[in-house]
Amino acid sequence: MRPRRVKNSQEILDNSKYVISNPIDYKGKYKEVFGNNNLIRLEIGMGKGDFIVGMAQKYPNINFIGVEVQEAVIVRAIKKLDKLDLPNVKVMMINADKLNEVFDHEIDTIHLNFSDPWPKTRHAKRRLTNESFLKIYDDLFIGDPHIIQKTDNILLFAYSIEELVKHGYKFNKVSLDLANEDIDNVQTEYERKFMLKGERINYLDAVKCSRK
Repeated sequence: MRPRRVKNSQEILDNSKYVISNPIDYKGKYKEVFGNNNLIRLEIGMGKGDFIVGMAQKYPNINFIGVEVQEAVIVRAIKKLDKLDLPNVKVMMINADKLNEVFDHEIDTIHLNFSDPWPKTRHAKRRLTNESFLKIYDDLFIGDPHIIQKTDNILLFAYSIEELVKHGYKFNKVSLDLANEDIDNVQTEYERKFMLKGERINYLDAVKCSRK
């Protein structure tokens, strides 16, 4: 079910200082966008922005870019951002399979938070940890590829581990119950809802080392 369209959404997109409306124009130049040489982290599927806002507030010396494909969702995030002063945040509306068209070895870490699990086997290629996406991500990273994932879906989590291993990743951390781990964590909107219901959150921190 698609979220309801937000009134004046195009106006909100056009007028927000946080929106990168033509991201392809900045390929290879995102340090210039932020005006500094700080590391850049990318959240793919930023939802309503709780995570990226929390991270940006907690880590002012790290830059964050949020990506979302649904206009109604990203507009709600922008409305939240527009009430704040966070110079280390930018957002863009783009499909994940186009990310290597707008970034060129500029990203330090990718965050995948509660991505759509696409549970049917025939839809596996749409999962954001499918091999096809992992290959795209390779072109984004400035150093060793680094992915942090959170999900309530254990089947997606198992699938992600398999795909990451096949793609050469090793794990700094894997947990089936994030709430009981000593991990520096900023919660998403979905995460809070799941945890209030007593559901466990799966977490992994994976790095693909020794790139040739």
